[in-house]
Amino acid sequence: MSDLPLTLAAFALALGILIVVHEFGHYIVARWCGVKVLRFSIGFGPVLWQRRLGRDATEWAVSALPLGGYVKMLDEREGEVAAEELPRAFNRQGVGRRSLIVAAGPLANFLLAIFLYWAVFLHGTNELLPVLGAPAVSTPAAAAGIRGGDQVMRIDDETVATWDDFRWQLLQLAASRAQIALDVVDADGVARTRILALDAVREEGWEGDPLVHLGLRFYRPDLPAVIGRLVDGGPGARAGLMEGDRVLAIDGRPLANWQALVLAVREAAGRSLRFDIERQGVSLQLAVTPEEASEGGQRIGRIGVAVAETPESRRELRAFVRYGVIDAGRKAIFETWDKSIFSLRMMGKMLTGEVSWKNLSGPVTIADYAGQTAKLGIDYYVRFMALISISLGVLNLLPVPVLDGGHLMYHMIEVVRRKPLSERAMAIGQQFGLAILFSLMAFAFFNDLNRLFGG
Repeated sequence: MSDLPLTLAAFALALGILIVVHEFGHYIVARWCGVKVLRFSIGFGPVLWQRRLGRDATEWAVSALPLGGYVKMLDEREGEVAAEELPRAFNRQGVGRRSLIVAAGPLANFLLAIFLYWAVFLHGTNELLPVLGAPAVSTPAAAAGIRGGDQVMRIDDETVATWDDFRWQLLQLAASRAQIALDVVDADGVARTRILALDAVREEGWEGDPLVHLGLRFYRPDLPAVIGRLVDGGPGARAGLMEGDRVLAIDGRPLANWQALVLAVREAAGRSLRFDIERQGVSLQLAVTPEEASEGGQRIGRIGVAVAETPESRRELRAFVRYGVIDAGRKAIFETWDKSIFSLRMMGKMLTGEVSWKNLSGPVTIADYAGQTAKLGIDYYVRFMALISISLGVLNLLPVPVLDGGHLMYHMIEVVRRKPLSERAMAIGQQFGLAILFSLMAFAFFNDLNRLFGG
């Protein structure tokens, strides 16, 4: 529960920025087109704060329900308009201008994503290298001959520089290909090519982590359970552990490696553990009680110790990646475009049943990711905001009445018919769109609760 304030703050900040940017896109283009804006609201429902500003006395408001916002423009369909202000009414604008105003919201979200990615790439980040761990038996990765320590250099001749690049390129290819070629350099420095089958991702309906279905995981060296640095005053130091101690067993269960020690400690928050150790040839027993900590919303145990350094533990698994101003901008545009297209492709696969609807996430899951990325650092949080901004832009462009894409669909019909749809037809469309939207929200919220309480 100690992470709850951070999670809520990170979620509120991200949501607030994304809503403001989206609605400001509508607002600024409406003003540019000469349309009078009556209200700019963040949130729906009862107004908590408001102020009138500008020559048009536009009402700027913050409302009680924060999941969205709106820009209300002068419109004869929503009330009487004075004769002298008719040229400034939204409904009196040409279909091109109305479409531009409607599309400006999603466009603002895409531009925000580009800017955020550009800032991250320009600043530079410490990225994990695409080094693969040993796969479990009977997985596609094992069948491909992947070995622990393989560093991926290319996927189907596309260069891979970081773990993030590797993961993203693989996800894109898994949506359209049955297999890929991984060019790797193995732990002995020998270049090899592994052919990886991707069928397992589609067979699982994209539910869960596709990399797990393929047997792919990040490399973690198989290190002996020898204590290195200790945190002063931590549970391990207080219990009497010392640098160089080799932990042989915990509660009578022998340890194969350092990872086994970590897992045993993580699962025993607040519970005393019996450590069988070897210190300079002498066997000892110590009682160690892991302190409780929170990670990703889960309760885990920690004792404040690090593994002793070995040549394997010192293997460089990170690289600092930074781009120049132009290259960062180009990569940011490609990143935004690729993720937008991928989102649309996944939505299409949900409709055809190729992708499970359990992948649909709601506000609870998004809030959880906001908190997790905020804890990891500003770079991760900014990337998270960029991804959610893309998702918001793509979602709003769907041809569903009540969304921006639905209004654009009405405008396209108007161009074909050479006259607007009737009020009744649009009203029916609005009701249909609301039904779809509320159904999706309910399903997403159900998935959130299922993840939260069902693990």
